[in-house]
Amino acid sequence: MTPSPAEAPADPADLIITGCTVLVHDEQERIGFEENAAIVVRGGVVEAVTTADAVRDRPAVERLDASGQVALPGLVNCHTHAPMVALRGVAEDLPTEEWFNDVVWPVESNLTEKDVELGARLACAEMIRGGVTCFADHYFSMDAVAAVVEQCGIRAHLGEAYFSSQGPQGRQKSLEFALRHRGGAGGRITTALAPHAPYTVDDTDLAATAELARDHGLPVHLHASENRDQAETSLARHGVTPIEVLKRTGILDVDVLIAHGTGILDRDLPVLEQASGHTAVATAPRGYLKFAWPTTTPVRALHDIGIPVGLATDGAASNNSLDVWESMALTALIQKSTTSDPRWLTSRQALHHATLQSARAVGLGDMAGSIAPGRRADIILVDLTGPHTQPVHDLAATLVHSARSSDVSTTIVDGRVLMRDRELLTIDVPAVVRELGERMPALLDRSHGRRIQEYDT
Repeated sequence: MTPSPAEAPADPADLIITGCTVLVHDEQERIGFEENAAIVVRGGVVEAVTTADAVRDRPAVERLDASGQVALPGLVNCHTHAPMVALRGVAEDLPTEEWFNDVVWPVESNLTEKDVELGARLACAEMIRGGVTCFADHYFSMDAVAAVVEQCGIRAHLGEAYFSSQGPQGRQKSLEFALRHRGGAGGRITTALAPHAPYTVDDTDLAATAELARDHGLPVHLHASENRDQAETSLARHGVTPIEVLKRTGILDVDVLIAHGTGILDRDLPVLEQASGHTAVATAPRGYLKFAWPTTTPVRALHDIGIPVGLATDGAASNNSLDVWESMALTALIQKSTTSDPRWLTSRQALHHATLQSARAVGLGDMAGSIAPGRRADIILVDLTGPHTQPVHDLAATLVHSARSSDVSTTIVDGRVLMRDRELLTIDVPAVVRELGERMPALLDRSHGRRIQEYDT
């Protein structure tokens, strides 16, 4: 912990959090916990992680007594479609093809910018209440999402999605959005180019996207090898897997975040390992179970070749929630089952995925994902006094397998408190729910017979 009381500056800090147990990473990135600790924040950055005694008399603009609570780096939702909370529960118990073609894509053809704004506002409220301080979003009308991020104080990695069926203007719109909002919201917004997937974006568009990414220093965020059917269909039709498509079109030569990857095959692993860009995968296990996909993201195989895997929820239309705590627990449990090894994933490994690995997946590994001097002050406080988390014999296991998103008491982004004692401070949820409800009949109307795309894999 640093600094000592003698080294600490005398001028007031912006925020001091005292009396908590802090999750820390050592030089080998192993998870540890410092008890009776304090976190000093100045200018939106962690200035020090020290002892509670060291800051007892230190002046601060704001102090939070976190006695009995655990301070964690804010969670990162590495892949979602935030506005789709408006479609939570409208397409249930369906196989993937019917889910897209019969319900979701017809409904999405009705979307207005106002629908997207309200959905994003409700989603941000849900994520802030669940301890998510940053989310990676891949959707339409993303100017509206960026405005919500600006207003509510959360951090976000945003991309305007496009299909080849939109023509060149879809790709151009994605680029213009990324350039317009890069560094927005006081640096809380980062951006990406966002082609939908290899099965909806052709090789020409993917190659052009890779070139734009290189020219403008932008990453790419897309779906690829979402499930085994997509991989097998791609092999049958084109002789290559979706991952190999990313290789031949140059996408793996730039920084890329791949959503899902449950269809990643053994032949894809050396392709990913040899990628010259920074490559990461986001896993959202609840949706895979719900769609009855036969495989899950091969987290262990990706770990073995040095590919970071971040935790995600996907959109609430398929996952029904934006709960990264649930994703963390499910990832750990499913990995034990699929590898037939109870030693993998351990609770400490799961916490590493939820914090530092997730930050790396969205390109923020140098500024977020851990509570340490120089990192952005994206911090959550977790109350473990409930009966479902007591007694605590192994703190890591309690956090992963017993704690819930509702145990998050306080959420802080860039040193600003967005939720205190479970009270949201930046979003009026009842007003959002009321206005969104009024728009539902028009949004859900499918009588027009349109759809924005065809799912055929």
